[in-house]
Amino acid sequence: MHAVDTNVLVRLLVRDDLDQVKTAESFIAPGAWVSHLVLAEALWVLDSVYDRTAEQIALAVDRLLNHKELTIQDAEVVTYALTHFKKRPALGFSGCLLLEIARKAGHLPLGTFDRNLSKLDGTKRLE
Repeated sequence: MHAVDTNVLVRLLVRDDLDQVKTAESFIAPGAWVSHLVLAEALWVLDSVYDRTAEQIALAVDRLLNHKELTIQDAEVVTYALTHFKKRPALGFSGCLLLEIARKAGHLPLGTFDRNLSKLDGTKRLE
């Protein structure tokens, strides 16, 4: 299975360069893998470059999780992170994903200075 880079995933989501979209779609047609890092970077680009709302970012994650050609690394972890993000979008998706990766790895609590993130089960606010 192929793996994709952030810019390929962004093209598939934003669809702002039709030639690159066609190339990306052709590349992923036999199946492609999306790492947590690529997912987090792509969502950061949607937020900071394309000014997407939290709702639009959540919808993008939903679409990726249900994409027929894409396999998301530890999809169940991403699904749990998405659940947190939908309830508390101010946390940012990356923080939610980090917590769920740590949970799956058995490395809780997640230490954080972030007041909002520290409200989630499995975190410890550092002061």
